[in-house]
Amino acid sequence: MKSESRQFVPPTARLGRRTFLKVGALSLGGWTLADHLRLQAATGNTVHKDTAVIQIFMGGGPSHIDMYDLKPQAPSELRGEFTPIPSSVAGYQFSEHLPRQAAVMDKLTIIRSVQHTNPGHLPASHWMLTGYEGPPTTQGNINPAIGAVVSKLRGPNVPGLPGYVAMPKMALLGGSAYLGLAHNPFAPDSDPSKDDFEVKNLTLADGLTTDRLNDRQGLRDSLEFLGQQLQESKDFDGLDRFSQQAYDMVTGERAARAFDLSQESPQLRERYGNHSGGQGCLLARRLVEAGVTFVTVLSGADWDTHTDNFNRLKKVSLPKMDSAISSLVTDLYDRGLDKRVMVIAHGEFGRTPQINKDAGRDHWPGAACVLFSGGGIKTGRMIGETDQRGAYPITSPYSPGDVHSTVYNFLGINDHHHFLDQSGRTLPVLPEGNPIRELYV
Repeated sequence: MKSESRQFVPPTARLGRRTFLKVGALSLGGWTLADHLRLQAATGNTVHKDTAVIQIFMGGGPSHIDMYDLKPQAPSELRGEFTPIPSSVAGYQFSEHLPRQAAVMDKLTIIRSVQHTNPGHLPASHWMLTGYEGPPTTQGNINPAIGAVVSKLRGPNVPGLPGYVAMPKMALLGGSAYLGLAHNPFAPDSDPSKDDFEVKNLTLADGLTTDRLNDRQGLRDSLEFLGQQLQESKDFDGLDRFSQQAYDMVTGERAARAFDLSQESPQLRERYGNHSGGQGCLLARRLVEAGVTFVTVLSGADWDTHTDNFNRLKKVSLPKMDSAISSLVTDLYDRGLDKRVMVIAHGEFGRTPQINKDAGRDHWPGAACVLFSGGGIKTGRMIGETDQRGAYPITSPYSPGDVHSTVYNFLGINDHHHFLDQSGRTLPVLPEGNPIRELYV
């Protein structure tokens, strides 16, 4: 993507002043990366403890009853075709098509009693990604996604990197809503499993070289009259710092190295799986190691299985997530990152216990599973239980708000913090929810 170099005029008080530098192709919806980083700081981000979260979103609605909550004693029209297999933790079983996750069960905890009440893809996705139920007409974010809130209240663990990254692109309901463009995710919009994978936002525009960027830096520094104006307004230091972060992301090594999968061995890449979800999880590990705080990975699998549920799951979706999740978890533990990094994996709802006439399962918000790993939780457990049909929890149910509150608590974010939306209404980070205590006791 090409981007023109231009001088910025003094902007409105709402945005503050901009620098003269627009760095190459670092355009985020019309904003430069310097703007993006500067606005994050202007909204009060401070770096707290060095923690991070990787969220794997299985959009479409993964079938809980065919993954982590099998019902082998149920009638055939409910239990389906899959056989449960033992895991590495006695007493807990997985689908036969998740053997690698079963082998690392000692590093996982599965919540099997998550539920809400909305069977629509977009309103339910909004709920599971923001903590707020979306209206029936949901097309975009009414409330900010969890990653955007993290970007707003925490920012990155290392200056010069984004606080929130989406792989390979932003989820449909993964936006910043009223928090503003500065807190939308940084996304490559390119499939990391392809040979032509490129992080476009870290690519210099045509005809722009590092030497030319250096020349522009010198030009900007030489404009004493502008420096005097900025110093008088007390904006100079902040603007200089965030322009430098944008410059460093393009010309420096940290961001480029974090996105460079060639640094990983072919054997490890193969273990994660040669698909967007697998390579996205590997990139997510690299990004949190480098200093990104929150990464959302789209699974790249097919979960909306109204027809041919069992063939689609066993041939495509389950093998993809089996390789990606098991490799990510193992990798984090092997690198000693399991206390600092939390992994969560979920969709927007589960699937119906009843198999339909097309050998599929339909939308079902009455019960769903959320996978956790790392983050200092107690692992090797399945928490919660559903009825004999897998339809509803018979133990304490957990809401989307409970899942989010757990993540915010781990990151040191106050989920009772209030924001102002565009209309001036005061809205809390979460309307309800508490950290899931059973993950820690």
